[in-house]
Amino acid sequence: MQNIRNIAIIAHVDHGKTTLVDKIIHASKLFDEHQQFDDLILDNNDLERERGITIVSKNVSVRYKDVKINIIDTPGHADFGGEVERVLKMADGVLLLVDAFEGAMPQTRFVLGKAIDLGLKPIVVVNKVDKENCRPDEVHEQVFDLMFNLGANEDQLDFVTLYGSSKQGWMSTDWKVKTDSIIPLLDAVVASIPAAPQLDGTPQMQVTSLDYSSFVGRIAIGRVHRGTLREGANMSLVKRDGTIKKVKIKELQVFEGLGKNKVAEVSSGEICAVTGIEGFDIGDTLADAENPEALATISIDEPTMNMLFTINNSPFFGKEGKFVTSRHLRDRLFKETEKNLALRVKETDKEDTFLVYGRGILHLSVLIETMRREGFELQVGQPQVLFREDENGNRLEPVEHLVVDVPEETAGKVIELVTMRKGELTIMEPKGDLQHLEFNIPARGLIGLRNNVLTATAGEAIMNHRFSAYEPYKGVIPGRISGSLISMDTGAGTAYTIDKMQDRGEFFVDPGEEVYAGQVIGEHTRPNDLTINIQKGKKLTNMRASGSDDNVKIVPKRQFSLEEAMEYIQKDEYLEVTPKSVRMRKILLDENERLRSAKKVD
Repeated sequence: MQNIRNIAIIAHVDHGKTTLVDKIIHASKLFDEHQQFDDLILDNNDLERERGITIVSKNVSVRYKDVKINIIDTPGHADFGGEVERVLKMADGVLLLVDAFEGAMPQTRFVLGKAIDLGLKPIVVVNKVDKENCRPDEVHEQVFDLMFNLGANEDQLDFVTLYGSSKQGWMSTDWKVKTDSIIPLLDAVVASIPAAPQLDGTPQMQVTSLDYSSFVGRIAIGRVHRGTLREGANMSLVKRDGTIKKVKIKELQVFEGLGKNKVAEVSSGEICAVTGIEGFDIGDTLADAENPEALATISIDEPTMNMLFTINNSPFFGKEGKFVTSRHLRDRLFKETEKNLALRVKETDKEDTFLVYGRGILHLSVLIETMRREGFELQVGQPQVLFREDENGNRLEPVEHLVVDVPEETAGKVIELVTMRKGELTIMEPKGDLQHLEFNIPARGLIGLRNNVLTATAGEAIMNHRFSAYEPYKGVIPGRISGSLISMDTGAGTAYTIDKMQDRGEFFVDPGEEVYAGQVIGEHTRPNDLTINIQKGKKLTNMRASGSDDNVKIVPKRQFSLEEAMEYIQKDEYLEVTPKSVRMRKILLDENERLRSAKKVD
């Protein structure tokens, strides 16, 4: 009989969650003295390290005082809610990590709400108390109010609070008393998180996560809910739709440290990995061979946004990527839906075009970024918000709760920008040197807003948002005012022409960069699109004239991140994504075709 604690760590992006897990791992002496490990042990894929966010949940276990603590690292961003909702099913308690200055953020509220609904016991960790302007006592009050508002029961409201700095590696029950280790946190976990209950009866395990190994194929990960799983046993796999398949367990592994150990049996309460099962999906139940009983399926919030994915058919297709055909694109998108629960893929009437539904811009952009790193070339259309209808036939749209922390002198500009996009200001209060603003804004209004807010506040605004509810349609929202500068020809742009055209708008390409006809190469100063030739060279003569050979002074091109480019494109534009480039283009590359289709619309 093992003494087990299963805890999930909840925190907002950049509040120090992964750093805390690092320190717990080090404190429990998982590594030998001679082993050297970098920081962010669990954020092990390149995208997570670059962005500083957790995208995929992971498991690690540590041993402390004869107790095994299974730690589940959860994503902090609401766009990855599909990950969060399923991994919380494996936990008995949560570690809520909040920044001692910023307090509980909207994304934290989203995940915490899910944990409280599941009846999980929380421990609150107020992190970064070594920062200037920190306000640990106020943050503690704020967390209590938040839990009360989320409907926490008395046991959940009677939570233990620890203060400390995961970066410096200490935790204490009083923020003014600095200790020398993270051990008080482990003591609190053992004392206040309930031990995983032992339930006797026929075996049941819900698949809440999956792994892949090139040797054994797909591996099902989940927590044994009841009974005991044994190696080599015949079992039933109960699918989401109620159908039952006969399967056999080949191997069982439990998480030990950062790896897995092979075992002969796993009893209820433990998290394990099962190999040898074919054809399972997340949410399926592994049950008794004779009397299979299914567990309640995992409910996932519906997507709020979709994008058109299609193959790359630009003049530059196939130059930079390995996977360019519609078969490659189709297989990759459907493979993603196996483990990315909040994602949906729908086929269209064209075999090379797919509609991909997700939780938000970040959710979809992480998929696109992962695909381009794998060598895919693809094109995506403008993100579209999903509307619904109520029983009376009225149009509903997703509304998001937006929180902006901004210096006081630029707060007015932010309020103006958000209200122009049908946002309603609900809270405005000072928070240290910053103004804390909260809005309810249609999800459509968020597309392209971040760029404008960061420009207006010289990059000092901190923006966070989460899905709130479907509400009645708010009316037309003004889009991008300026038109596009479009290349007339294919070839490298010359410094001479770009210099002469700088009064027409801002360029997205540098001299010498290869472009093609129909590519969006800049932003026009006026509302209409303008087709220009940037390939023309200077007419050379053998006469020298003073003053005519001045050096050209060109403003550097405007750089876009993938998300910014996704938010920037218009309805009649595509974003071409390859392993090396992100280009914007018109869907119709030929100017005459564009004019003809514009006349048809009129």
